[in-house]
Amino acid sequence: MRLNQYIAHHTKYSRREADKLIESGRVNIEKTKATLQSVLQEGASVFIDGKRIVPKEQFTCIVYHKQKGELVSKSDERGRRVIYDSLESRFKHFVYVGRLDFASEGLLILTDSTPVAKALMESHLERTYLIKIDGEVTKEMINAMEEGLVSEDARVGGHSKSEIVAMEFAAFAYYEILKNDKKYSKLKVSITEGKNRELRRFFGVFGREVLDLRRIAYGFVNLNALPCGKKRYFTKEEYKSLHTFLKEHSTKESKKIESRH
Repeated sequence: MRLNQYIAHHTKYSRREADKLIESGRVNIEKTKATLQSVLQEGASVFIDGKRIVPKEQFTCIVYHKQKGELVSKSDERGRRVIYDSLESRFKHFVYVGRLDFASEGLLILTDSTPVAKALMESHLERTYLIKIDGEVTKEMINAMEEGLVSEDARVGGHSKSEIVAMEFAAFAYYEILKNDKKYSKLKVSITEGKNRELRRFFGVFGREVLDLRRIAYGFVNLNALPCGKKRYFTKEEYKSLHTFLKEHSTKESKKIESRH
């Protein structure tokens, strides 16, 4: 593992911040001053400002069923309810993986490990949603779900204060039309990104308002029958899948870094 990656994985610092610490001479490997070219041998101790980094092998992940009318945020200057108002105080330091907007509900992963949250957010794991829109599903919408779409004006469905205008939508990983009617339609869709109000903006391009949006899965984690406003810990199988995912993610990241040098 690269030194900056090790520091980022076991401390609050990012890789970029770790590089700055190394460059400023604040990092030692054993008793030797570290450099950006230093190789970290397995089992070696790393120190920042003379304090040894204790490897963090354990982390905790929970699934929370976010309610409508809650913000995925630590706090809100307007006094609106945030997800941490529904969670016990021992989860106040947990980091959320991605967001769901104020009017949406469903599965939200939180963890006490920033590297884990970052890896999950940056991944192309499928995010699956149940959606209700006003009006019918057209052939144009189906083509866009299958082939992707570039829109120069994707403001409809976005937040009124958002500066995003144009948006590129990747082809959906999966879609199923559960009900198609002129009054309203229901779909089950999976996407591999998580852009700002992506699904609301996508259907907004076609003049459709998303009336209901519920995330029911994030990769290998499923909402199942978890009640709205409740949380649960990851199951053994989910932790097992997560460890496999993290191992693969770490390998990919290392290869990316090596290819740049």
